[in-house]
Amino acid sequence: MKFTKMHGAGNDYIYVDCTQSVIDNPSQVAIDLSDRHFGIGSDGLILIKKSDKADFFMEMYNADGSQGQMCGNGIRCVGKFVYDNGLTDKTTVTIDTLAGVKILELKTGADGKVETARVNMGAPILEAAQIPVDTKELKEYKGCEIETIAGQVVKTPVVDETIVVEGKEYKVTAASMGNPHAIVYLDKDIDIKKFEIEKIGPFFENHKAFPERINTEFIQVVDKNNLNMRVWERGSGETLACGTGACASLVATVLNGMCDTTATLHLLGGDLKITWDKDENTVYLEGPAKTVFTGEVDI
Repeated sequence: MKFTKMHGAGNDYIYVDCTQSVIDNPSQVAIDLSDRHFGIGSDGLILIKKSDKADFFMEMYNADGSQGQMCGNGIRCVGKFVYDNGLTDKTTVTIDTLAGVKILELKTGADGKVETARVNMGAPILEAAQIPVDTKELKEYKGCEIETIAGQVVKTPVVDETIVVEGKEYKVTAASMGNPHAIVYLDKDIDIKKFEIEKIGPFFENHKAFPERINTEFIQVVDKNNLNMRVWERGSGETLACGTGACASLVATVLNGMCDTTATLHLLGGDLKITWDKDENTVYLEGPAKTVFTGEVDI
């Protein structure tokens, strides 16, 4: 099987052109190849397929073989893959996903290859049942209605609610960008790079409040336009970046009144620029897409 390893801000996946071929049991292939000691090493596997709704379809699997709906970093690399490999000559590309069709604006460099991409990620999902969050598992759920910046009323949001994880109380805000996310805020005076995410991350991921498990972003607000972020992804553990998580974190931080509608998210693998458009109620994600290497592997 021919493959290309790519990453967006350090969030790395194995990409395979399946527009002319089929991979049997992709879930197991994702498990085998994602292993960083006995495989290629990645956060998962992304298959690029034909689509009757868009230019291409992105099918993604996490490192544990579970299927994901969307990946903001992964979809930018899909855009780079199809353009750089001549599958399209368009710099505006539509990619179908399990979270709907996304529109990419590709930006090329001096070598004619894609360097960055801006993705229309759609509207954030804030209703608890749609994320989903089981509010009965939160401590004294307030359930106050909120009005988003687009003037839409959300009747059952999870904003600044209290959750008990391993006997400790945390304030959590939840949002979905096709994938469910829980956002937790850390004090400014801690060293976020030393935060022991590997100890608390699994307990958030598998908490009863999140029936489909959860991706958890630990956010440190630097100022109105800069946020530090660590992320624990369901099915993959800590990753260097998470595009949908960065989008959800920007939305959550706006809802909590702690940042502007455009901010740079500083992740371990690099920076992502996120904008929540006030009029459209649409989130935009902009960041790099890079090829690491290509090769062939037996499966």
